[in-house]
Amino acid sequence: MNKDSKIYVAGHNGMVGSAIIRKLEMEGYKNIIFKRSSELDLTRQTEVENFFSFEKPDYVFLAAAKVGGIHANNSYPAEFIYSNLMIESNIIHSSYIHKVKKLLFLGSSCIYPKMASQPIKEESLLNGYLEPTNEAYAVAKIAGLKMCEYYNRQFGTEFISAMPTNLYGPNDNYDLQNSHVLPALIRKFHEAKISGVKEVVMWGTGTPKREFLHVDDLADACYFLMLNYKGNETVNVGTGKEISIIELAHLVGDIIGYDGAIVKDITKPDGTPRKLLDVTKLHSLGWEAKIKLREGIESTYTSFLQR
Repeated sequence: MNKDSKIYVAGHNGMVGSAIIRKLEMEGYKNIIFKRSSELDLTRQTEVENFFSFEKPDYVFLAAAKVGGIHANNSYPAEFIYSNLMIESNIIHSSYIHKVKKLLFLGSSCIYPKMASQPIKEESLLNGYLEPTNEAYAVAKIAGLKMCEYYNRQFGTEFISAMPTNLYGPNDNYDLQNSHVLPALIRKFHEAKISGVKEVVMWGTGTPKREFLHVDDLADACYFLMLNYKGNETVNVGTGKEISIIELAHLVGDIIGYDGAIVKDITKPDGTPRKLLDVTKLHSLGWEAKIKLREGIESTYTSFLQR
């Protein structure tokens, strides 16, 4: 990837896409293209084909997706599978038609079986049933990474895929109905602190364990993989460390300075019991996460306050 290469970042307004743009600009790339959703509907094949025909990007980071937490995934499965299938199919196919030199597709760790052996290796894919609450999203993401694999096999393209663990950081979604657990906790504890509420309600039992990766670390990994990786097998991107949801809640509360009680709402779903990625492959390629969880949450809370 040369400094003057034309690079398309799909999903540039999102948490991941904006982090990738920050990373590229920091590395000195100037020729970055993107379109707002009001200008380009990625679910419309004709619009995407016309965009690629006109812009002819050299490299593509496919970070665009319809995303959400357990509630959103469980409540709107048709919207999640349709939007994500359309977005990835249109961009991957147009990248092939218009001879994009390399594409990086971003999936999600929810592609792996609900009861996969821990830590989860890349080869665990399709070895068991999925977590029902986010199955629609997972099926769409599996289709995207397989599409990259099959296009490589049939057409000789260079489309790679990366599977990040749970993400957090600047530009996250803090909507309490549709957000992921960490931004939801940040908002809940912040609002409880400023309003003087004596307890914060946390979804589920608090026992599931999760791995959290700062989005700037993910952007750094994506850049690294675009420069250094070529292959059909997806690459896990994570920290290799996990924390229980109740421990996370106490950590967030401590960072925000909230000293009230934490109440568990066990009527809400827990999701997958444990989800830790095996990042041996990524480490062997020469990349490791740098941002520690407490440090990352502190900087994320600062960006939340600035919003």
